[in-house]
Amino acid sequence: MRRRTLALASLVLFVFSPSWAQDQKSEDDLPAPSSPASDSSPAASPDTPTHKMTDADMRDMVGTNSDGTAHAMRSMEGRQMSMGPHMKMTTLRDLKPGDQEKADQVVAAARKAAEKYTDYKIALADGYKIFLPNLPQKQYHFTNYRYAFEAAISFNPEHPTSLLYEKHGDDYKLIGVMYTAPKSANWNELDQRIPLSIAQWHAHINMCIPPSDRRNEAWGLNAKFGLVGSITTKTDCDAAGGKFMPQIFGWMVHVYPFEQKPEDIWSVERQAHMD
Repeated sequence: MRRRTLALASLVLFVFSPSWAQDQKSEDDLPAPSSPASDSSPAASPDTPTHKMTDADMRDMVGTNSDGTAHAMRSMEGRQMSMGPHMKMTTLRDLKPGDQEKADQVVAAARKAAEKYTDYKIALADGYKIFLPNLPQKQYHFTNYRYAFEAAISFNPEHPTSLLYEKHGDDYKLIGVMYTAPKSANWNELDQRIPLSIAQWHAHINMCIPPSDRRNEAWGLNAKFGLVGSITTKTDCDAAGGKFMPQIFGWMVHVYPFEQKPEDIWSVERQAHMD
């Protein structure tokens, strides 16, 4: 049975909007569609230098390039996202000394930050904005763009990029938070934010935006375009007249700090299926 889902923020599903003109990557930079990304990839190398923020990165933070973002969000409406050619996820590393304590500190900070916003109206008053409030979603992302800027440079667990709510009638129930990192972040940089032995970050990849006369092919069970479509390579996208985006949003991870079990706090299935 199909579930109505939104495979987002990002945040920043929507915070890390695409910058295909200045931040384009080759599909060779991405893991093979049939297998998840691994620590052996260049992006995971300890020797990979930290990328400096570019103008394109800054535009990604605030969503000024919104064409691809809006299309991506709507193309995922009504479909269940899961691991596959349109998603990559970090793999779990071995637990290192201090990892659990660091992760516990993040959960404590996330809980502290979230408790302030159990009333969604307080979140709105503090600068969080609802993304696509009129589009039915499993989880509504209330995003603070000031914190998105901050997350592009450094990690503050008390400043989540987005708050995650479920809608009940006219009210919203807070269930978690979302942290973000730039598309350019390598795995070691993600590990420094939240240990990869505990959390798995994910990103949405291989999106083909349809030409204007084929937009209807981005919807439904047999979609060809978008983040649920059958087109997953630049070659096929170019042949279909589309615009290929190797990675549409930045890295993101959900935390559900009110849950009791670690597997629920860091639920991979929940973040993969309900973004």
